[in-house]
Amino acid sequence: MTDIKEKMATRQAYGQALVEIGKENPNLVVMDADLSKSTMTADFGKAYPDRFFNMGIAEQNLYGTACGLALSGKVVCASTFAMFAAGRAFEIIRNSIGYTHANVKVCATHAGITVGEDGASHQTFEDIALMRTIPGMTVVNPSDGASAKALLKQVIDMNGPAYVRLGRAAVPTFYDEEAVKNVKLGKGNLVREGQDVTVIATGIMVNEAMMAAEELKATGIDVRVIDIHTIKPLDEEIIIKAATETGLVVTAEEHSVIGGLGSAVAEVLSQNLPVKMAMVGQKDTFGESGKPEELKEKYGMTARDICKAVKGLLGK
Repeated sequence: MTDIKEKMATRQAYGQALVEIGKENPNLVVMDADLSKSTMTADFGKAYPDRFFNMGIAEQNLYGTACGLALSGKVVCASTFAMFAAGRAFEIIRNSIGYTHANVKVCATHAGITVGEDGASHQTFEDIALMRTIPGMTVVNPSDGASAKALLKQVIDMNGPAYVRLGRAAVPTFYDEEAVKNVKLGKGNLVREGQDVTVIATGIMVNEAMMAAEELKATGIDVRVIDIHTIKPLDEEIIIKAATETGLVVTAEEHSVIGGLGSAVAEVLSQNLPVKMAMVGQKDTFGESGKPEELKEKYGMTARDICKAVKGLLGK
């Protein structure tokens, strides 16, 4: 791991990766819904204008057309904000892309509470829950810029639909060039050893989990941290192994605790190895306009909240 000096938004990493992959893959088509400067697809449009399509503020049309291109043999990355992709266009993604198993990658940016000042109407906490219910849909939520690039390349190489969740705010990069080689689609990544309790985190909450683990270490609590960047298919093996060895599990996500990572992990453990769990995430509420870090604190998605959950399970 790096010493976490560099910061990059996962949407920025997405934009950079598209340009790099576009050089190698002439079959890649990128589409957007009039938000290309925000989703960072604009650079791909400049580099490969004949393979970039701005569909305007018409998300259903974006994903319907993306499906048609994919069924014609193209690999399509189609982007808009997570609220408009998972929310407004859900039916089209389900019926046109999911049902036909079209090779469309729904790359949704501005997910979660860290959309910040855009407020409750743009802060989506339901997208992971919605997307993982679609049969055959791969669901990916990178934790930093380096893993976002690595996972996007793997998602584009795979055949079939995928939902890639990306953020607006810059976040610390903790995967270095060597560590990022361990980031494999469909496999959880053990980023910190520990024997007392396991924190299973996804997206930007992986960094919060690492900070919480350091803080808890000073109190004598040994925390294992797992980066679950692929929500579906879920790496059941790493989850069951961690629960077996530590006995206690905390999940952490920038998403509702209803239907997201916490629910997915609970489904696995309840059927294989029931253990005591706690879930850190959005608690069945809408958000509000504010600075990302202040919102994370108000709605309980910080390292401090993870520490509290761990201590609660340990009875401390």
